[in-house]
Amino acid sequence: MKTVDFRHFQLQPGDRLLDLGCGEGRHVISAYVEGEITAIGVDLCLDDLKTAQQKAQDYLESGQQQKAFGLANADALNLPFADNSFDKVICSEVLEHIPDYAGALKEIQRVLKPGGLFCASVPRAWPERICWSLSDAYHQVEGGHLRIFKASALRKQIQGLGFRFYQRHWAHALHAPYWWLKCLFWERQDDHPLIKGYHRFLVWDLLDRPLFTRALERGLNPVMGKSVVMYFQKGPAA
Repeated sequence: MKTVDFRHFQLQPGDRLLDLGCGEGRHVISAYVEGEITAIGVDLCLDDLKTAQQKAQDYLESGQQQKAFGLANADALNLPFADNSFDKVICSEVLEHIPDYAGALKEIQRVLKPGGLFCASVPRAWPERICWSLSDAYHQVEGGHLRIFKASALRKQIQGLGFRFYQRHWAHALHAPYWWLKCLFWERQDDHPLIKGYHRFLVWDLLDRPLFTRALERGLNPVMGKSVVMYFQKGPAA
């Protein structure tokens, strides 16, 4: 399930890409598959990195000299990379989990090359507020969401670091009701029939990608997309 749209984040041959907070690898693996690049994912959770490595095995190309793939256990506030190391940085559905998210943004600014592209996605404010109102546990569990971002404020904050904003869209409208159901029936989310049925629908949509649901989500994304996705370019003097 990709949140980043690579049509707005075009990969060039030879790019070095960092997926900060890569989790189980959905974007770092997708980027590796998409382009002739070096794709590196970092995360604090070692178990997620192990899962990402297992998933990547199906896509890694032996003897391939035009592209490379790597994973590292690292802290977003102290990345083990030199200044101006990457051409592209992705930080998708991560900033809402980090207490010092401003420090993470500064690290992104540090490791991204001048002129490089940065994609940030966070939960959209109003669908997220419904989740918070339906369940305290949703955002109070360990590793949960620490804040609800107002997209315009986050955009201005990133621009204040010397980035030029150039694109925005929303994603995963069909997933918003699923999370509302999980929050509404939090204590029974593992066995509630509505949640199980909706989950089967989402899996069918992701695997089969029927035209009807793809068109439905495109139409609903501007209204109720669960994630807001923003794209920036680092200025030459940032």
